[in-house]
This record gives sequence, structure tokens and C-alpha cells, in this order.
Amino acid sequence: MKGSAKVLAELNSLLAEELTAINQYMVHAEMCENWGYDKLGEVAQKRAIDEMKHAEKHIARILFLEGTPIVSKLNDIHIGADVPKQFANDVQGEYDAVKHYNAVINLCAEEGDSTTRDMLVHIEREEEGHIDTLEAFLDQIKQMGLPQFLSTATED
Repeated sequence: MKGSAKVLAELNSLLAEELTAINQYMVHAEMCENWGYDKLGEVAQKRAIDEMKHAEKHIARILFLEGTPIVSKLNDIHIGADVPKQFANDVQGEYDAVKHYNAVINLCAEEGDSTTRDMLVHIEREEEGHIDTLEAFLDQIKQMGLPQFLSTATED
């Protein structure tokens, strides 16, 4: 089924965002584990896996719409030098992703592609869940202080 050129272009743009997020989250996960913050590493790794699943859905949909998935393009990756900066970079990426998803959801409605729209609505909700987790971590750092927060991130 031939898809809208506009929708295909945006799906590839969203794919680039997901592939970028995967890399950023994996680096952050490894950094946290290297610092001994295993629990934070696991959370970042799970988020990376969620993004892999999103990328897989984009690839499948692009192929179904007779497009070509572009997997060689990444956006700028923002690696945080410490945990608070990692969270700040990650939550900003998620804010940007939600904004982009909402725009593409509207485009899909305009182009009459309700199946792609429904897929993107589901992914957008998962991205909002990532925001919720990251904002909670940032709030915990603010409320209890960084040393106390980090003490909860190590394996017992």
C-alpha cells in the first residue's frame, strides 16, 4: 500500500529520533553502571529498549507503506557528564519527541492515514511515560539532594 510521501518523510524523521535516543540512553546506562548506579543503568537500558521497539514499529510501517527506512541517520546525541545532566538531556529529548509525535499525528489525520496515526498515538503515550519517570527523578534530586538520591541508585 503506497503511503503519503509526507507521512513517510515524517516517519523517517521520527525513526532518526528513536535511533538517536537508543544510542543516548545506552551510553547513559553504561555510564551509570560504570559509576555503580546499577538501578539507574537498568532504567536507562529499559528506556533504550522501549525506543528500539518504537524504531522497529516505524521501520515496519515505512516498509508497509512502500517506503525506504533510513537507519543511517542520527540526530545530535547529548551525553550528560553526570546523572542530573543525563536526566535533563533525556527529558528534553522526550519533550521534543512528544511535540514531534503530536505534529505527525495531526499530519496523519490530514492525510487520512488512521492506522499510522493510531500507532503514533500509542508510541506518544509511551514517550509521555518516559517524561513522567525522568521528571520524577529530577524532582527526587531536588527534594532529597543529589547524594541521597544517588545512594538509592546502587545495588543493595
